[in-house]
Amino acid sequence: MNPSAAGWIDKFGSLVENNQSLYTDYQSLYAGLKQMGFVYGVNTEISAFVTSDLKLSEDEKAKVNLLTALYGTFTIELENNDFSLFLELIFKFYQDLKVGNSSLLHKILIGKKTSSQLEKLIDSRVYLEDNLLSKTFGGLITNSLLFIDVLLFKQYMHQPKDIRAHAERLEYLTINITYHALNSKEQNKSDERLAQLFASSLTFIDSEAENFDGTYREQLLQNKSIYENHYFLDMACLTVWEDKSLEYQESEFIFGLGKDLGFSDDHIKRSVQEIQNFFKMNMESVPFLKDTNLALQLYDSMSKVVNKLILRNSKRLQKELAESKELVFLISKSTVKDLTPEEKKKVQNQLIDIFKSIPSLAIFILPGGAVLLPIFIKLIPKLLPSSFDENRIEK
Repeated sequence: MNPSAAGWIDKFGSLVENNQSLYTDYQSLYAGLKQMGFVYGVNTEISAFVTSDLKLSEDEKAKVNLLTALYGTFTIELENNDFSLFLELIFKFYQDLKVGNSSLLHKILIGKKTSSQLEKLIDSRVYLEDNLLSKTFGGLITNSLLFIDVLLFKQYMHQPKDIRAHAERLEYLTINITYHALNSKEQNKSDERLAQLFASSLTFIDSEAENFDGTYREQLLQNKSIYENHYFLDMACLTVWEDKSLEYQESEFIFGLGKDLGFSDDHIKRSVQEIQNFFKMNMESVPFLKDTNLALQLYDSMSKVVNKLILRNSKRLQKELAESKELVFLISKSTVKDLTPEEKKKVQNQLIDIFKSIPSLAIFILPGGAVLLPIFIKLIPKLLPSSFDENRIEK
């Protein structure tokens, strides 16, 4: 399954038909989503029943996990596994949430309700709309608060009335918990990135100063939803543990919050231990923990994007390259010796012509797209027949 290609939701539906007993109750669903990182807003893996020959990117995992979480909630709460009925209900849910204020979402929600429309809708929920750079290349590429959609959908199936107001309340409580958790510790660069990630992920409220106040604790004391409270505690643990330590002041905040939410000391300790284990296992893949130079971070992010685009368009690229003998010769030459400036310019111009014919590689045509050419040149020989590279070593 390729979550970046049309038809992936229909494929998901066919796969899930044979895995209806995957999650039998909400507790196991929540535990599974937390292990995959979805609850924490860091998607490190997907359910085993979703098979793919591709190495999925973090945003693609987020899309699959969001659909898995929503469908799992649907089957558990309504005891119904009708995928077509689920699709209809999801459209109604997002329509009542009034997420269609932007022109794109508005068109999606008022148009014909199909799986292809839902693919666009999920894209709109997963990708942050911060700015073009971060949306296309940056580490902060996905919505970190997607699990709020799942909590809202869980309630919606039983109490659809005033779902938008409840959404605003959940975001208000979540952002206050993370904000005050950050203020309970000595902050660093990772904390700033985490705060930016949470603020950028808000959908129903603004990250304005008036939304950060002390009354959120009073509302938490009155909150009766056990899994909303589970989520609030896990988000607090995520916030204070990201520097791999738990100081006394942070510990006091976590245990005080946990008791307000109605949890025992043992449960709070277990939540802290779970986030500690998650960080140990996924330290390298958690984007907001990386303190690398911004330029290096951008180049690394671009490299991942280019890798995915090139490898997934390999057949079309080979066909286009076969029609350009001079370009193939120069690329082959680049594997054994450096090209002259004139030859590099020829490669750049001819590659851009090819990219124009492959829409998914259109980023090369944008201003600054030439920066990606060294990455492309490095990868292209792997796509060419072995006769073009006698010294190629198969791995």
